[in-house]
Amino acid sequence: MKESIIIFLSIFLALQTVSAKKENIRFNLKFGFIKGGEAEMIITDTVFNGKPAIHYFVKGKTTGLANKLYEVNDVYETTVDAETHLPLKAIRNIKEQKYRWYNETFFYHNIDSLNSQKSGWREMPENMVDLISSFFYFVNKNSIEEMTTNAQVTVASFHADKIDTVSIKYIGTERIETDLGKINSYVLTPVVDKGKLLKRSDGLKFYISKEKKIPILLEFDMKVGSLRAVLKSYKIDGVEQVTK
Repeated sequence: MKESIIIFLSIFLALQTVSAKKENIRFNLKFGFIKGGEAEMIITDTVFNGKPAIHYFVKGKTTGLANKLYEVNDVYETTVDAETHLPLKAIRNIKEQKYRWYNETFFYHNIDSLNSQKSGWREMPENMVDLISSFFYFVNKNSIEEMTTNAQVTVASFHADKIDTVSIKYIGTERIETDLGKINSYVLTPVVDKGKLLKRSDGLKFYISKEKKIPILLEFDMKVGSLRAVLKSYKIDGVEQVTK
């Protein structure tokens, strides 16, 4: 298990867009038929500097054999402006075996600057997003229903104390089989360097329910095998929801 898996799963969980006071989404990570980990995202309405905001809490951890081979317990937190969906504060708290990384970053979009605990004050591009807020920003600024196949959107991003870009590509639609039946879905993929983890640069796919606009499946085509993130539960204000 590598940090990249938790990063991509965090992005995947961030794709849901239903508005509620509190939402909770849980996933199981599976290598074939073997469970390798769990992930959870909690979304709550809040206030930041006197203005309406949304707080995203994402936690990913290994379980069972995967935990013994490579222990992961990563937490990402991002607070965004409720209107613009741009990040205001981000926390990255990484615990992987003996490795530790902690950083807090504040974003000041009115002066195109950020303040990182690791690197201090820095200039940033306009409408900078972070890891978690990038996909919320995407789905709120773009109508997926109106996008053409292979359309791609690129935005400036901040992750691991580095300023870069992230691109999201719309592949099309697909009807897939799930434990809840067959679901019509939008298929998205981040444009990434395949690096040491993925077999192909397009080896990561997100399946988003067309009706509910929530993530239902994530697939990795990795060099070491296939990984699937399978929806376990989805609650709004403590009430279990039914996806279609």
